[in-house]
Amino acid sequence: MAALSIFRALRKRAIPSFSPSSSSSFSHGTAISRFVSTLVLAEHEGGSVKTSSVSAVAAAKAISEENSISVLLAGSGPSLHEAASHAASCHPSISQVLVADSDKLAYPLAEPWAELVHLVQQEGGYSHIIAASSSFGKNVLPRVAALLDVSPVTDVIEISGPQLFVRPIYAGNALCTVRYAGANPCMLTIRSTSFPVAPISADSKCNTAPVTQVDLSTFIEVTLGKSRYLNHSSQETERPDLGNARVVVTGGRALKSAENFKLIEKLAEKLGAAVGATRAAVDAGFVPNELQVGQTGKIVAPELYMAFGVSGAIQHLAGMRDSKFIVAVNKDADAPIFQVADYGLVGDLFEIIPELLEKLPEKK
Repeated sequence: MAALSIFRALRKRAIPSFSPSSSSSFSHGTAISRFVSTLVLAEHEGGSVKTSSVSAVAAAKAISEENSISVLLAGSGPSLHEAASHAASCHPSISQVLVADSDKLAYPLAEPWAELVHLVQQEGGYSHIIAASSSFGKNVLPRVAALLDVSPVTDVIEISGPQLFVRPIYAGNALCTVRYAGANPCMLTIRSTSFPVAPISADSKCNTAPVTQVDLSTFIEVTLGKSRYLNHSSQETERPDLGNARVVVTGGRALKSAENFKLIEKLAEKLGAAVGATRAAVDAGFVPNELQVGQTGKIVAPELYMAFGVSGAIQHLAGMRDSKFIVAVNKDADAPIFQVADYGLVGDLFEIIPELLEKLPEKK
């Protein structure tokens, strides 16, 4: 085995702040804080609300203590109503659950969803509309913003007030403070990893929010034919979801082939971890693109992030630098990944991973 060196580095967090001030917007923000109401656009799957959407509820609570939070679910069939029951008790801050049951909303397409949110906003007059910064949120929210003629604030990682938000710029190397001075509603997508939600045990008791059916008698899908649902494909695996996993094991281009990438998968199985990949590994065809971590992939913040053969390009760091502990293994002692790693190991991953596989106990 090649000589091993250990690097310990404090995580770098460049946080220059840009805060354009405006006395008129501040006074408007002070007024709006007295009657804040928020609509959360929620995703659901298998009869449960996704964790990212529950994080959006936590973000809504950060806007104001007096915030009235409504969760909007759409779809059709029994799974929708199971998800509504779950939503009613998944977070104590939820005031009500709105359910839009229609075959036109069976799939989360942006066009019918945008029309739905437009309809609900006309009825409810919410001051804020929030969605997670997921594929769903990034798809739906801009179209809704266009219909409502407002400018959304995207990828928010901190909420300092009803109209004051912090978001990363320059691939996360700087944080920008944004004051929203536009018309209602203020529309946000939030980075779910920045708004963690404490798990609710099955034995805990909390208030159940009322579930209300949305009146769809005036709902008209004017965009019929502009897009249509084709299919949904996913890999069958027992590994945890990449976006919510406590441990993530990521491989980079240094693995050289899809066959070698199986080393990462074997290590993840032993650790009960999710598998991630850099864009270079995805572009090379080692793994499918749903495993990509980074600025153009998934944003993760697990308790432990292990990176093998990952150089640490700025776009990749943007997707994982908020992890609690970062462990990096790379042959290049000058690799940028060591600048954010809590523990670093300089060595050949083809020697280190087999040694880990040999010494780690089997997952129970």
